[in-house]
Amino acid sequence: MILAAVLAAGLLAHQLFYWLARRLTRRTRTDVDDALIRYSRGPTRLLLPLLLISFVSPTLRYSGAAVTLIRHAASLGLIATVAWLIIRSSHLIEDLAAERYDVHAADNLEARKVLTQMRVLRRVISTVVVILAVASMLMTFERVRQLGTSILASAGIIGIIVGVASQRTIANLVAGVQIALTQPFRIDDVVIIEGEWGRIEEVTLTYVVVRIWDLRRLVVPVSQLIEKPFQNWTRVSANLLGTVYLHVDYAVPVDEVREELHRILKASARWDGETWGLQVTDAGERTIELRALMSAPDASTAWDLRCEVREKLVGFVQRRHPEGLPRLRAALDHAAHRAGRRIEAQSGR
Repeated sequence: MILAAVLAAGLLAHQLFYWLARRLTRRTRTDVDDALIRYSRGPTRLLLPLLLISFVSPTLRYSGAAVTLIRHAASLGLIATVAWLIIRSSHLIEDLAAERYDVHAADNLEARKVLTQMRVLRRVISTVVVILAVASMLMTFERVRQLGTSILASAGIIGIIVGVASQRTIANLVAGVQIALTQPFRIDDVVIIEGEWGRIEEVTLTYVVVRIWDLRRLVVPVSQLIEKPFQNWTRVSANLLGTVYLHVDYAVPVDEVREELHRILKASARWDGETWGLQVTDAGERTIELRALMSAPDASTAWDLRCEVREKLVGFVQRRHPEGLPRLRAALDHAAHRAGRRIEAQSGR
């Protein structure tokens, strides 16, 4: 009856406290207190009853073994609940950072930097807290404490064996922490890895998920991103320069093509108005190579702008200067042609 009353009192106190807390948070304009209540409600529902049981357990009229068992169970529950509360608090910090820094904004460099740090550090905190909680729970058992001396004596050999067996795992963990601190890439960065173009979708301690342009997911170990080079198109800013190459005949008027490129860019909503140009970058045996240069606010827009410019420039050359399309020239020798006709006539006779 005493235990049931203690549990009921703890749950009632929890409900009363959060009822008052919700009424107070409705009067504030910030969302921090609402998020704090939402994330702490689950762990504290167990925390208050377990604390009350720990306080009243010495007064219970049970045998010494029963009281010890109850207090031990309450201690284990308290350790697990506190670990749960710390992990939920790390989620709270990440969510608050995500609300303050909008990743979907146009200029989201700072937001992606903070979100990447928070996400990786949250996983580090969760891993460390779980390990410490399990170790603390095991140390509450007398037999485990007695084995401590033997475990410490063989810790060197065990450490060597575990280190060799989990060398790649430890390397990935260290690389994950290094990425969180140095940030060679961030959440939503545009990258080219293994020849695939995509965006960083998820960053963990051991692997990174890249969302490919065709909605496939490329899972890459973080150690590979530290050891091997990759392209990051949005490391400093999202602005990009796009190029379009055209192979046309020598007869095409380059100045008119340049003016048409400028007209196309000014009429396009995808061009940011920063950079443009058209140059002859190569002259081959049959054609010349024109390179159209243009700027765009991000990688996706740059791709669409390049396709638009390429399509319209090809249409312009087809309509206005069909003689500028690539063609094969051949020189005809009239003397040789007449000799050939005479030979054909004699053969016919």
